[in-house]
Amino acid sequence: MDAPSPTGAPKTKPRLSFWEIWNMSFGFMGIQFGFALQNANVSRIFETLGAEVDAIPILWIAAPVTGLLVQPIVGYFSDRTWNRLGRRRPYFLGGAILASLALVLMPNSPTLWIAAGMLWIMDASINISMEPFRAFVGDNLPSEQRTTGFAMQSFFIGTGAVVASMLPWMLTNWLGVSNQAPEGSIPESVRYSFYLGAAVFFLAVLWTVVRAREYSPEEMASFEENQEREQFVKQERTPAEYAESRPTGPAQSCQRDSWNAPPPSSHVRKLSWYGARSSACSSAGPNHRAARTSPVARGSPSTSQAKKNERQAWRRTPPAARSPSCTNRKRGAPV
Repeated sequence: MDAPSPTGAPKTKPRLSFWEIWNMSFGFMGIQFGFALQNANVSRIFETLGAEVDAIPILWIAAPVTGLLVQPIVGYFSDRTWNRLGRRRPYFLGGAILASLALVLMPNSPTLWIAAGMLWIMDASINISMEPFRAFVGDNLPSEQRTTGFAMQSFFIGTGAVVASMLPWMLTNWLGVSNQAPEGSIPESVRYSFYLGAAVFFLAVLWTVVRAREYSPEEMASFEENQEREQFVKQERTPAEYAESRPTGPAQSCQRDSWNAPPPSSHVRKLSWYGARSSACSSAGPNHRAARTSPVARGSPSTSQAKKNERQAWRRTPPAARSPSCTNRKRGAPV
């Protein structure tokens, strides 16, 4: 993958070959090995260690909770990471190491609560590896190849799920590994399946870490389709950049003056205040400052009387002498 020069005009992101997309997606097979072994065998491990059937669902709460908490955090930090391994690959490798250790320890748990804790660690570790893999496609592929990238990931997800789910059966029926064990012990077919899954998980992710590459932040910013996103994730802006991003003209003074005014104390009124200020700024015209700084406040008795006098004067004016802007108004009378 030839990287463009980070300087000069924005570039088009280069297309990748089939095998380059294969290499960058291959690690997803290892991730799915971990998920499939977990989904197919952890309930059996819980029951073997003494869990009641009606208590197993509460033990499985680890899966949605870790996904809810870990994925946004990892996504946030991986957007802002860059070191010798790259942006996403440090998370691939770190998650793979932790998940592989959890897969080895899970079938050797001596008690139910240790097994439940290992499930939390395993789920969190798998999510650390999985979340940056999804962003990897958007980082490395141009928009016209992203469908191919996600399809390749789906292929490895399906392959890993089928093979990992069948591992205990294959070990028992093809290699003669025992599927029976004394009460309170995990069968050898399940333990060896987790050991193989740990090895596949780590080696598949390591393949992607070694064989795939990432664009540096400077290269990412040089691609036209990444310009807006890379600017968004910048942590700090210089005073000059901040000044360039501020609106100019009438809307600028409206925005500055309206947002500097203190909001009301009530929470409901505060929301209304924000909405009113935003609406005022969005419709600000050349004369907005004069209207806003008028000595007559909106809604006061003198304002109502002035409008009433204006309407009466308008009705007394002959049609031919009326202002075109007034005759075009709704209901034919000034507001």
